[in-house]
Amino acid sequence: MTAMRVLTVVLGVLIVLIQYPLWLGKGGWMRVWEIDRQVTAQKQTNAKLDVRNKALDAEVRDLKQGSDAIEERARYELGMVKQDEVFFQVLQPQAVAPEKTGK
Repeated sequence: MTAMRVLTVVLGVLIVLIQYPLWLGKGGWMRVWEIDRQVTAQKQTNAKLDVRNKALDAEVRDLKQGSDAIEERARYELGMVKQDEVFFQVLQPQAVAPEKTGK
């Protein structure tokens, strides 16, 4: 009877030792799940950067090919106007702060 218990314990320990590298070892499931999570996060980052790069590429092509994009940038970023052109600036009214009364 005790030989059977010893054999059971030995087999149980062997099963645990065999399972350890599968779950916690260098190429185990835990490491695979972590790397999979990192890959997913990197793919999302890459997708955002790809959209940004495409927008920058389109802007570069516009600046190289036509003067319309250059004119638009000069107007909006530098406030430039064409010769014989009149520029009107409309200001939004600011809220007037109530005066403080000292009593």
